[in-house]
Amino acid sequence: MKQNNEQSSGRKLARGLQNRHIQLIALGGAIGTGLFLGIGPAAVSAGPSVILGYALAGVIAFFIMRQLGEMVVEEPVSGSFSHFAYKYWGNFPGFASGWNYWVLYILVSMSELTAIGHYVQFWWPEIPLWASSLFFFVTINALNLSSVKVYGEAEFWFSIVKVAAIIAMIVFGVYLLFSGNGGPQASVQNLWNDGGFFPKGLLQSDGQGGYQGLLAAMAIIMFSFGGLELIGITAAEADQPEKTIPRATNQVIYRILIFYVGALVILFSLSPWRNITTTSSPFVMVFESLKGFEFHLFGKTIYFTSLIANALNLIVLTAALSVYNSCVYSNSRMLYGLAEQGNAPSFLSRLNKNHVPVLATIVSAAFVAVCIIINYVMPGNALKALMTLVVSALIINWLMISVVHLKFRQRYKNGQAITKFPSFLYPASNYICLLFLTGILGLMLLTGMALPVLLIPAWLVLLYVFYMLAGKNKKREAL
Repeated sequence: MKQNNEQSSGRKLARGLQNRHIQLIALGGAIGTGLFLGIGPAAVSAGPSVILGYALAGVIAFFIMRQLGEMVVEEPVSGSFSHFAYKYWGNFPGFASGWNYWVLYILVSMSELTAIGHYVQFWWPEIPLWASSLFFFVTINALNLSSVKVYGEAEFWFSIVKVAAIIAMIVFGVYLLFSGNGGPQASVQNLWNDGGFFPKGLLQSDGQGGYQGLLAAMAIIMFSFGGLELIGITAAEADQPEKTIPRATNQVIYRILIFYVGALVILFSLSPWRNITTTSSPFVMVFESLKGFEFHLFGKTIYFTSLIANALNLIVLTAALSVYNSCVYSNSRMLYGLAEQGNAPSFLSRLNKNHVPVLATIVSAAFVAVCIIINYVMPGNALKALMTLVVSALIINWLMISVVHLKFRQRYKNGQAITKFPSFLYPASNYICLLFLTGILGLMLLTGMALPVLLIPAWLVLLYVFYMLAGKNKKREAL
C-alpha cells in the first residue's frame, strides 16, 4: 500500500460536517439548474406529463440513494463509490467510476456556470455569459479553498434559501390559483384541457423527423437528479455518518415529491404549458406574466409587479451557485480519493493546514475554466450541449453504483453479515434501476441525443487506455 501525503503529514480530512449540513447538502445538490432551468425543454417535449416523469425519476433516484447509502454507512471513506467499485468489483471499475464521476462533475460545473450566466442576463442582458461565469468561478473556488466547515456552512445557507423559496412559491402559487387572483388563464384544468395530460404522447414523431413526448423528455429529467449522490462524497467528512447518512437519504423521496412534483403542478396550473419556452426559467416566466394582475389580501389591494419575478430569479441564481459550490467540493474530494488509491498523481492528496485538498481543488478548477471559453465561442448552445453530455456520464455513474451494490451485498451475504442500513427492495430495486437507466440510453438514441450515447463506448475505451498507461492492470491489494 502506497504511503500518501496525507499519511506522511499526519493530516487527514476533518469530520467537520454536522447533521444539518448533510441534510441540506443532500437536498441542495438536486435543487438547481435541472429544476429551475432544465424543465423548460422537458416541458416543451412532454407538456404536463413531465410531472409524472419527475416522479418516476425520483423513485429511481431514491433506489440509487439507498444502495449507495448502505455501502457508505458501512464504510464512510473518501472516494465513495470509486472505493467500493475497487473493493467489490475490480481494479478497472474502480478506476473508471472515479474518473467518470470527476469528469461528470466537471461537466455539471460547466452547466451550472452557464446557467448562472443566463440568470444574470435576466437583469443585465448586455453582460456576456462568459463574464458572469468567470466572476462566480473565481468566487466559489476561493470559498472552497477554506475549511470544510466553511463549505458546509455556505451550502447550508444556500440550501435554506432555496428550500424556503420553493415552499413560499408553492404556497403563494396555491393562493393565486384558488383565490382567483392568478388571472384568467390560471386553472388546474391546464393540466389536461390542452391536448390532455399527454399532449404529445409517450413517444411520437413531430412529422419532421424529431420525437417528442414523455419518454423523450426522460433524459432531460434525469439531469435534474444528478447531485443526490453527493451524500456518498461527504461521508469521509461527516460527523457520525452512521446516523446522518440514513436520515438524509430517507428524507430525499418525500422532498422530491414536494419540491419537484408539487412545484410543477402549481407551475402548469398557473399558466398553459404551451407558454413555456426552452430559453428561460419557467418559474420566473410564469410569475413575470402575472405582473399585470392585482389581488386582495387582508382587505387590501396588492399589485403584482415584476418584483416577484426578480426575487425568483435571485433565488434560482442562488440555487445554481449552490450546486456549483457542491460541484467544486465533490470534484476535489473525488480527485483526492483517486490520489489516495494511486489512480491520480500523489500530489493531489496533499492537504493544507485546514485539511482541504487544495491542489485537487485547483486542478479541478483549471478544467472547469474551459466552460468560460465554451460560453465565449458558443453562448447560444452551450447549456444544451453540456446537459446532454452530463446525462450520459450520470447514467454511467448510477449504473455502476447499482452493479457495485449487487456485488457488495453478495460479499456480505457470503460472510453472513447484516448491514446497518439495508437498501430498499434489494435486489429487485437494483435490476429496476439497471433496466430503467439502460432504457434512458435507448431513448437518447431515438430523440436527437444520440451523440453522447455513441461516445460512451469511446469514453470507456479511453478510460481503459489511461488505466493501462497508469500501470493499474495488477490487482489492488486487499483493503
